[in-house]
Amino acid sequence: MRPVSAEAGELGTPLPVVPPGERGATRIADRVVAKIASQAAREAVGAPAKDAARPYADVLLAHDTARVRVHLELDYPTDIGARCAAVRRHVVERVGALVGMEVPEVAVHVERLHPAPGQGAARGRTR
Repeated sequence: MRPVSAEAGELGTPLPVVPPGERGATRIADRVVAKIASQAAREAVGAPAKDAARPYADVLLAHDTARVRVHLELDYPTDIGARCAAVRRHVVERVGALVGMEVPEVAVHVERLHPAPGQGAARGRTR
């Protein structure tokens, strides 16, 4: 048995050189992008309320674009519009940086608002 060099085929003929763009493609799973988007939403929201669920994301991938839907819970009172805009910006930035995908759409669904501790009792209301 004789050794075959990296530049030679089975019979000693040189292997064809395939350009890098034609060698294959890297496919990133939907759930990986969804986990990155969920983590980015957590980073943007900050520390959640004591009984709040962690943010999670649903993702729809098409070629090099990702459409993201983030579900989260926020403290109340807060500027909901500003917090949702911060989540959108951070998700677009992190998914673009880590995965290299364009994110043209981030829909933020606020599932629940949590009153700040002592808010309801201070006004005499309980629920």
